[in-house]
Amino acid sequence: MEKIEEEFANLHIVKRSSENKEPTYLLGIDTSKTVQAEKGNLVAVLCSNGSIRIYDKERLNVVREFSGHPGLLNGVRFANSCGSVYSACTDGTIKCWDARLTSEKPVQLFKGYPSNIFISFDISCNDHVICAGTEKLDDDALLVFWDARINSQDLSTMRDPLGTYSETHSDDITQVRFHPSNPNTVVSGSTDGLVNVYDISADNEEDAVVTTCNSISSVSYIGWSGKDYRQIYCMTHDEGFCWWDLNHLDTDEPITLLNVQDVREVIKVKESILDYLVGGLYHEKMDKLFVIGGTNTGRIHLLSCTTSGLNHVMSLQGGHAATVRSFCWNTQDESLLTGGEDAQLLLWKPGAIEKTFTKKDSMKITSSVHQRVRVHSNDSYKRRKK
Repeated sequence: MEKIEEEFANLHIVKRSSENKEPTYLLGIDTSKTVQAEKGNLVAVLCSNGSIRIYDKERLNVVREFSGHPGLLNGVRFANSCGSVYSACTDGTIKCWDARLTSEKPVQLFKGYPSNIFISFDISCNDHVICAGTEKLDDDALLVFWDARINSQDLSTMRDPLGTYSETHSDDITQVRFHPSNPNTVVSGSTDGLVNVYDISADNEEDAVVTTCNSISSVSYIGWSGKDYRQIYCMTHDEGFCWWDLNHLDTDEPITLLNVQDVREVIKVKESILDYLVGGLYHEKMDKLFVIGGTNTGRIHLLSCTTSGLNHVMSLQGGHAATVRSFCWNTQDESLLTGGEDAQLLLWKPGAIEKTFTKKDSMKITSSVHQRVRVHSNDSYKRRKK
C-alpha cells in the first residue's frame, strides 16, 4: 500500500484545460488506446451539454468537438485498436466518429429499435461487438447488440441490431461493461438494483445469464477487478458499494466480498469528509482495487478496497473547486485526468514541478444529466448458473 500512497501523493497538476466559451460539467473521460505519432494521445470528454470534446492529452486544448444533434450523447469510449470514438445517443443510435478527422459527422451509426433511448453502452475488447442499455419504456428495458466490425462487402454507415436481451432488467440500464480480456463476457447494472453477468456466446438470453447480483439500490457505476478480472463491483446512486467474486459461483463460498450500504457513513478521512463516490480502478500490477471519491469543494479521495472494508489512503486538493465527476488513471505512466463541475479538465503527473494556477470558482450551471434514484426492494441477491 505504501507504493500507491506514494504514487498518489506525488501527483501534481501539470496542465489545466483551456477556456471554453460554453462551460459545462465534464461527466466522462476516456483516452485513446493507440498513440498517433504525429498527434500524441487524445482524450475524449463527455460534456453535460450532450457533446464530446476531443483534447490533446499533453496540451489539453480542444482539437475538435462532436455533437449528437438532435439527441444528447451519453457515455464516451475509444475503440481498443483504432482512433474511433463511440457514444450512446438519446436519438436511438450509437454514434462512431474518427477522432483523427476534422469531420463533425459520424463515420458510422448503429441504429436501435423504435423508441430506444440509450443511456449506457460499451464495446468489446476486440472491437467486434457493441452493447447498449436503454431507458425503461412501458415494461421493457433492453440490452441491444450490434456487430461493430467493418465489412468490406457492406460499406454502408448504418447498422441494424443483431438482437436484444429483454428479460433480465426491469428498469433503466445505467451501466454496461465488457470484460477487459474476454469479448464474450459483459456485465450490466440498472436502477432496479440488479447487476447481471452474461456470456453472449450462448444461444439465448436465459442461457447467457451467468449470475445475477443485487445491490439493493440504483446502480451508478460498475467495473471489473481481481486476477484475470474474475471479480465485479458496483457503486450506487446513494453512495453504496458492492463487490463480488465470480470464482465462487461453483463453490459453497459466498460470492459477496463486501457490501457497504452508504460509504459516507463508514469512511474516515483525516481533516475532511467524503461526499460522493466517482468510480473505481483495479491496479493490475498491485492486484489491488481502489475507489475514487471526493468532496463538493473539489478534493479527491483515494480509498483502498479489501474484504474488511474501505479505507482512506490519500487525498488530492488544490485542483478542482467543485464536485469531480470523472477521472481516467493511466497505470502505465501513473498519470491522472480529472474533470468536474467547475468545467475544468486537469492532468496530474508524478514528480512534476507544480505550476501556479488560479483555482476556478464553482460554476453555477444547470446540468442536462440527472440521476434517477428509486426505492428498491430488500430482496436477497439472486444467483443463477448455466
